[in-house]
Amino acid sequence: MSFEDILYEEKNHVAYITINRPRVYNAFRPKTCEELIEAFNQAGWNKDIAVIVFAGAGEKAFCTGGDQSEHEGQYKGIKGRTGMPVDQLHSIIRSVPKPVIAKVQGYAIGGGNVLTVLCDMTICSENAKFGQVGPKMGSVDPGYGTAYLARVVGEKKAREIWYMCRQYSGKEAVEMGLANVCVPNNKLDEEVEKWCAELIKRSPTAMAIAKRSFNVDTEHIGGIGQLGFECLRLYYDTDESREGVTALSEKREPNFAKYVK
Repeated sequence: MSFEDILYEEKNHVAYITINRPRVYNAFRPKTCEELIEAFNQAGWNKDIAVIVFAGAGEKAFCTGGDQSEHEGQYKGIKGRTGMPVDQLHSIIRSVPKPVIAKVQGYAIGGGNVLTVLCDMTICSENAKFGQVGPKMGSVDPGYGTAYLARVVGEKKAREIWYMCRQYSGKEAVEMGLANVCVPNNKLDEEVEKWCAELIKRSPTAMAIAKRSFNVDTEHIGGIGQLGFECLRLYYDTDESREGVTALSEKREPNFAKYVK
């Protein structure tokens, strides 16, 4: 199978899915999301695969969300409810009956941070930086990016992450429950391989049942996300939302104060 935006490899019962757009800090465009969905489908129902490792190419970033340079950074494009099938990507990460490990080096920001939240486990390096930028950009990630994040780190911390748009180190991510472990950058691959080696020894059916059981408690959040993305489609056509993208292109602070009602 040939992909343009991602790398896919199966090795020793592990599927490695890597966003391969390091030039733009592994930001995704519609094509990226479509290829990721295809790759997760391929790995998720392959009986020879026990674990999926989700990563970003290069040293600088796991993923930094929607690619603003494609003019589709606010989830606009050709397919999906708002143009970019992000909600479908979110759903497939949760629905595959395999544990998904996010391997995070560098930035996991915006939509990239949401992807790490959705993975079953996150292993990061000391160079990792987690955070959201939506309210600074005239954007937001409804559903899993907000409501499910609150389940992961708690209501107060989740609101801080979204409202303040700060960045958090790998160590801070572990402390708040956003990541499982943080290791030196040169030990990241080794740590991920160690976790995979342990998971391969586990009963695949038991783990699939466990994942379904974990998911059922928050399955309704998927519906919230679908509704939210419909709202985003309308919001992204407003001057208020466009102010964030315009300010970024003009290298200035956005002026959202004029939209306070």
